[in-house]
Amino acid sequence: MRADGVVTEYLRIVRTLALLLPGSVDAFGPSFRDAAEAPMTAPELVRASGRLARSLPDRLDPARVDFLRGQLVACEWTARRLVGQPVPFAREVQEVFGVRIRMGSEDAYRGAHRELEELLPGPGPLAERVAAHRRREEVPRDRLVAVVRALSGALRERTVAKVDLPAGEHVGHRLVDSAPWSALHHYRGGYASTVTFNAGARLRCSQLAQIVAHEIYPGHHTERCRKEVGLVARGWGEHRVVVVTSPQSLVAEGAADLGLRAVVGPGWGPWAAEVLADVGCAFDGELAERVDTATSALTRARLDAAVLLHGHRASEAEVLDHLCRWLLVGQERAAAVLGFLRHPLWRAYTTTYVEGPELLHRWWEAGSSADRLVRILDEPLTPWTLRAESAQVPVAPAG
Repeated sequence: MRADGVVTEYLRIVRTLALLLPGSVDAFGPSFRDAAEAPMTAPELVRASGRLARSLPDRLDPARVDFLRGQLVACEWTARRLVGQPVPFAREVQEVFGVRIRMGSEDAYRGAHRELEELLPGPGPLAERVAAHRRREEVPRDRLVAVVRALSGALRERTVAKVDLPAGEHVGHRLVDSAPWSALHHYRGGYASTVTFNAGARLRCSQLAQIVAHEIYPGHHTERCRKEVGLVARGWGEHRVVVVTSPQSLVAEGAADLGLRAVVGPGWGPWAAEVLADVGCAFDGELAERVDTATSALTRARLDAAVLLHGHRASEAEVLDHLCRWLLVGQERAAAVLGFLRHPLWRAYTTTYVEGPELLHRWWEAGSSADRLVRILDEPLTPWTLRAESAQVPVAPAG
């Protein structure tokens, strides 16, 4: 099969997945939108994905074959679940995202709680003190866009000092009041993105610094622009689409999580506080950064909850208790996390926020940061490639 035939068939498979599981694909360009072929059924999608994964031509660039095979295996196994096949949750995650999940350490969670006790002293339960700290940082809805613009401008300056951006790239911002996520990036093509922020999530100053770095500069928007001007321009049309349930998304989420570290580094909290002082938002940046470092050790508790819910068939009450206990959140926030985990599209996506950053941070430490940033933005990296380069035990790609 010729390279253009591979791309055509891959996009046909992805279009079918997008129809069967709405929201599962972020795409741009006429080669995706304008196709008129009849969609496949879910069983046909299982067969077509496996067949193409097994028949990728050797003459394609090895990195391209590696990327496409992982994506096709992910499409196949997502379709298996849609067909109704009894796929164990851990197996689903392994095949779809290319990683093996594990439960977190309660000792590690307790250690993070002890650190937070020291950072946020005072009377009352620790969860209440953490909640009070977060409330002090909340940004009113009517100031969210100003905060986002200030951070976006400052982070863009930091990003272009390290990597080039195509002329004319730009980002639009939207607010919604209810969503299962804090922010969502959509790439429209032509170096343009829209990022939607969930005002109902009561977004905070330091949290927004991380979100803007994650979603825009040097995160998802920057990556999609660089891949359009690079890989897509070379004819690698498979990069016109991002499949939510795939290794591509796990690597992208892990890479975006490196955003502040990549262009600001240690001291990002005081840096963000200085930026936001200009738009009238004051917060203790040093404390915020230290609290974030401590609470990041609790992130895996969200993946634990997914394993408990989908793998161990725990009750919702047990999952809520786990989230409240270890994440130090109230019932309302725990219920919002549970809703995300129950969503047919997002049920396993928490994997990308836990395993993705852990994998990418380990890989980042193994090489030059300047080289790593360019590679994150420009290359079709896969979880197994990153593991091998991180001097971990090499793990074969899915399939």
